[in-house]
Amino acid sequence: MARPARKASDVEGQAQGKPVKPTLGFGVPATSDPHHFKVIIPPANSGKVQISEYLGLQASSDEFAVIDRVVLDRPRWTEIRSEVQRAFNARLKGHDLMTSAWKVGENPVDRLLGKELCVLAWAVEAMEMDHIPVAVRNWLSLRPEERWWLFGMTAMATGTAMDGGRGWRLALRHALGDVAQSDLLQPRARRQLSRLGDRPTLDLFDEEKR
Repeated sequence: MARPARKASDVEGQAQGKPVKPTLGFGVPATSDPHHFKVIIPPANSGKVQISEYLGLQASSDEFAVIDRVVLDRPRWTEIRSEVQRAFNARLKGHDLMTSAWKVGENPVDRLLGKELCVLAWAVEAMEMDHIPVAVRNWLSLRPEERWWLFGMTAMATGTAMDGGRGWRLALRHALGDVAQSDLLQPRARRQLSRLGDRPTLDLFDEEKR
């Protein structure tokens, strides 16, 4: 019986002596029903882009298995997509994982990267277009831990697609979109991190932390 053909990526990884972890999209483990996000890009250029969180096996019931986090107008998505893809792929390479690219249809995104994407998407969802490049630069300057903290704070009360324009969602828009305010982002988290010193960064794809 003929052996199944191996992917070129698997062969390359083995040739370099690196462990190959099978993933989908931007770092989603190729396992049964993992906790992850999906970025759904419609074929029409005028169609809106939807970002949803899929809780997978962690969901308490099918009713709460999917949370629609944000819907972006296509021009706003176009403004952020390239820099987000570059940043995510750099992180994936750092973990010896396959990189990816946005495509029409469903784009799986690792649960932690998805949280970080939501922070930026929430900030730009109603932002003036000429402020979006500033928001992207400020987002890139944040540590992953800071983005996770901002996601957690925002998601508690204003974390669905219907919650734009109020609470933390509004605060993110003003903070990330204004250069003068970007340094004031979540000072409590920054102080906590500085007190902890150079602690190891959380492993993006450590199953024990899921």
